[in-house]
Amino acid sequence: MIKIKEATTKKGIKKFVKFPFRLYKNNSYWVPPIIKDEADSFDKAINPVFEHADARFFLAYQNDKIVGRVAAIINWTEVNGQKIKKMRFGWFDMIDDLEVTKALLNKVNEIGGKNNLEFIEGPVGFSNMDKVGILTKGYEELSTMITWYNYPYYKDHLEKLGFVKSQNFIETYFYFKDVEITKYKRYAEIVKKRYELEPLNFSSTKEIMPYVEEMFALFNTSYEKLPSFVPISDKQITYFKEKFISFINPEYIKFIIDKNEKLITFSITMPSFAKAMQKANGKLFPTGFLHLLKAKKYSKSVVFFLIGVLPEYQKKGVTAIVFDEFFKTYKEKGIIKTISTPELEENKDIQLIWKNFKPVVYKKRSTYKKAIDY
Repeated sequence: MIKIKEATTKKGIKKFVKFPFRLYKNNSYWVPPIIKDEADSFDKAINPVFEHADARFFLAYQNDKIVGRVAAIINWTEVNGQKIKKMRFGWFDMIDDLEVTKALLNKVNEIGGKNNLEFIEGPVGFSNMDKVGILTKGYEELSTMITWYNYPYYKDHLEKLGFVKSQNFIETYFYFKDVEITKYKRYAEIVKKRYELEPLNFSSTKEIMPYVEEMFALFNTSYEKLPSFVPISDKQITYFKEKFISFINPEYIKFIIDKNEKLITFSITMPSFAKAMQKANGKLFPTGFLHLLKAKKYSKSVVFFLIGVLPEYQKKGVTAIVFDEFFKTYKEKGIIKTISTPELEENKDIQLIWKNFKPVVYKKRSTYKKAIDY
């Protein structure tokens, strides 16, 4: 018999966070989170997303053993502001037992029904800054620290339970050696002169901090037309500023400003921490932080995390300036490979950015949805 229990205490949340460590033990593709960081992100006293979102965390038990987990999430900005009656689910993991999956999702359905919502969709997080989607291709590829990994049966379970694909994402990589650097350098100079633009490069986190609020405001503006986008609040910006910016190499953050010093483009890449996170195995101490510091300094792969372009500058070639600046940094650092984060298949603008880099689509993932059963 399967029992669903809500995790409401710190001890319960820790069990929720640690379940995948057992499920994916000895799996060479899964990248574990830092346990404390993940638990803190579920703490209403720490994460400002809870000002406009609710979340409940459930564990499935079979014979007194944890066999699955799911977070049931409502983003009220999405529901009330955007009028999208979505019941979200995320942090979704389970053994290969359809009845376990069914019991977990029935609980999500129940909460959605009580809140008069129309459909369930996931796996997704609280907002667009969180992980997204079930892996549907690329099960034998190393995950990243900003994506979920899962076994092939996740997809099968959802489809057997009547869920259908909602949003589809691709992930790509390309090798630095395949990029025609001189072409981008020449084009970057033309675009800079035409629109009177200037790149900003950084050598310290302190130099970046004055621009962070403007950067996230640009992020909201850049993506607001995508159907799944939920804007980031001012308090979330402060939270991400403190949590992430100091973690990223300052030289891997590039800004473009206009003649009035207005930010018109930003881009963030970061070293690949995947192997370092595997070695840390969920803990920064006693040695986990050393693996991360080593990756930060010596990793030869980078993950393309975020890019934002002011709408009036989109399709005007300003990304050529961004890449020209990145190429200079990558050459100096000996970077070999660039990996993209999940991108919506329908977002053709972002895919156009990569078209000349000989990108390889090596992973696909999707969110799945189903009407709430009343």
